[in-house]
Amino acid sequence: MTPAKGFTQIVYFSVILFSFLLFPHSPAFAKELPFVVPNIKAPVFTNRNFSITKYGAVADGLTKNTKAFEKAINACANSGGGKVVVPKGIWLTGPIALKSNVNLHLEAGSLILFSPDFNDYPLTIRSSGGKPEVCCVPPIFGEDLHNIAITGSGIIDGSGHAWRPVKKSKTTESQWQNLISSGGVVDEKSKIWYPSVEAMNGPKTVEKLIANNAYIKDYAAAKQYLRPVMVGLVNCKNVLLDGPTFQNSPNWNIHPLLCENMIIQNITVRNPWYSQNGDGLDPESCRNVIIRNCKFDVGDDAICMKSGKDEEGRSRAVPTENVAVENCIVYHGHGGFVIGSEMSGGIRNIYVRNCNFLGTDTGLRFKSARGRGGIVEKIYIQDIYMKDIPQDAIIFDLFYSGKNNSSDRQFVANEETPVFKNMHFHNIVCSGAARAMTIQGLPEMPTRDLTFENMSFSAKQSINCFETSNIKFKNVNIMQEKGPAFDMFNCRNFEFEKITFNESLPVFMNLTGEKTNNIELKDFNKSIMDKIRVDEKTNPDAVIISKSVISYLFYVTDLLPPIPLLK
Repeated sequence: MTPAKGFTQIVYFSVILFSFLLFPHSPAFAKELPFVVPNIKAPVFTNRNFSITKYGAVADGLTKNTKAFEKAINACANSGGGKVVVPKGIWLTGPIALKSNVNLHLEAGSLILFSPDFNDYPLTIRSSGGKPEVCCVPPIFGEDLHNIAITGSGIIDGSGHAWRPVKKSKTTESQWQNLISSGGVVDEKSKIWYPSVEAMNGPKTVEKLIANNAYIKDYAAAKQYLRPVMVGLVNCKNVLLDGPTFQNSPNWNIHPLLCENMIIQNITVRNPWYSQNGDGLDPESCRNVIIRNCKFDVGDDAICMKSGKDEEGRSRAVPTENVAVENCIVYHGHGGFVIGSEMSGGIRNIYVRNCNFLGTDTGLRFKSARGRGGIVEKIYIQDIYMKDIPQDAIIFDLFYSGKNNSSDRQFVANEETPVFKNMHFHNIVCSGAARAMTIQGLPEMPTRDLTFENMSFSAKQSINCFETSNIKFKNVNIMQEKGPAFDMFNCRNFEFEKITFNESLPVFMNLTGEKTNNIELKDFNKSIMDKIRVDEKTNPDAVIISKSVISYLFYVTDLLPPIPLLK
């Protein structure tokens, strides 16, 4: 062994040891979280069963069993709790009010079918984004409860078709014609079908009622417009949803609000893909939540974190926090895992892993707008696998509502400005998308402090970044069909390391905007500059080519002279 080679090997092994200490190989991502993933225990119920058939329920799909459900649940609760059993069969019913210490258990073959009769759903006042609003009582509801569950392998159907409007753009021509022939009415532009004239005129009716400070009973004139969520839980603790299928909701499917210590597992959530506001699961201002082993095929966002809207949400000031999502599959939906747009109370400490998004409109979706306020931070997402995404695999959209988006006006950050920061993405693969990623911040509040590591995309277009700062891409593979790998406007303090892309295309990076600066390319060959386009308004020295610590040590080693042997 020559002295020079021996010294080089010593340096090499020292560098390897240093690299493992500084950048641990395959780190346990969860152990690096700055918050404790909730370890929540499921509620426990006494070993007492109360079958609804003992209280007069009839499984013919025609008899309304509202009273039978009520009697069985009351008997169970009054006895100290237990299990209310729904045997196989079709059980037509009006709203079901849950009670503390009760497990509503659906046996195999059971179907709870909620009545399409609007008269079965009294008017009530519920919070919508932090603002009290009149709506119909949800088919399943509970407030200020503890130790509650819905379990089993049966199906819960909300008869949402009786409530929901349908947009023509979301149907085929034959579906549209069948819908019209079924009854209901179509608006003047022939673009939206409504189940009734009352539902179609609902927005104007409600607007007048609010202006006149009307009593709740007066809202009966708009009842068919005031669609409820299917499962509405408010201020409940120790909640378990385990096993059933929840489908065909009038509005959002499952909406826990101000709830704590929830386990939601092994459920299937379904809505027609054309269902208006047909969300799957929307925890709002909830804390300590586990969502695992669930499947979603819905008409809007699948798993969506919320915390109130605008001033009302900021005043309530209750964030959604300490949420773990794992091993979920999303088929159709506007987004697989979503935050916003109602996030005014803040969202933090969210951990998502091991999920598949298959044909979902967008995979990971983060949305808000001026006026919301609120802070979204400490979001950790890993091991996400996506296929055939019609839009963006990952999108940050801070112009979601189109509200206050004028480009000829200067905005100043204030309490109404939404903040998205400190979010980390690790091990993400997308096979087929219209675009790999869009990160859209606000001029007055850039989306910032994001890391993307170990990612692979095949997409028609690649990554667009607007009004963003402090972003790191490491070990990212992008195989785009057209356009630059990175299209960046007003971006600053970016770091790129170990990036591969479609080198057959002429442009690697397109830089525009007067604010664009400090774009660092680590360990890139200087020839990459031939594939970077810089707009005339952008700093021509915005791009910096640097070497990583390890590369620099090898570089120095190559420059060292041989060390002679000692005699």
